[in-house]
Amino acid sequence: MGPTIRAACVALFLLPAPALAQTLVDATDPERIIGLLRGFGSAILESDSVGDPMIVGRIDGTRYLVLFYGCDDGGTGCRAIQFRAAWETDGEYALSDLNAWNRDKRFGKAYLDDVDDPVLEMDVNLYDSVTTRNLEDTIDWWQIVLADFKRNVLKQ
Repeated sequence: MGPTIRAACVALFLLPAPALAQTLVDATDPERIIGLLRGFGSAILESDSVGDPMIVGRIDGTRYLVLFYGCDDGGTGCRAIQFRAAWETDGEYALSDLNAWNRDKRFGKAYLDDVDDPVLEMDVNLYDSVTTRNLEDTIDWWQIVLADFKRNVLKQ
């Protein structure tokens, strides 16, 4: 056994057991992602207009989508997801609040769609997998971002 292989074996041996036992998740398994999302609310699998997976969910009464990106033809082999929520508001928000959101917040970007309704998005790179715990934390951040956006931009 060469020194490089021996060092790798020793490094694996020294890792705490939970680090070795972490379950990984990526964007190629929408059903697994749905299972995690259901810990925060409802979620069902659909397909978007080009046949890629799309999850329709609800957290704390707010409807959102999880869109899949970087997919192969046929909607498989996806590499990333995006959380997206949109509201029909009839202009019941201040553009200055939306701009302040984009300036001051780390997670989630906001913009106005083609009919001037606010949209909130948060991109998540899942290429080459993340731990289940990492994705659960990201979903928790999405829940926080949604609530904060509704409170500070939509004044709900």
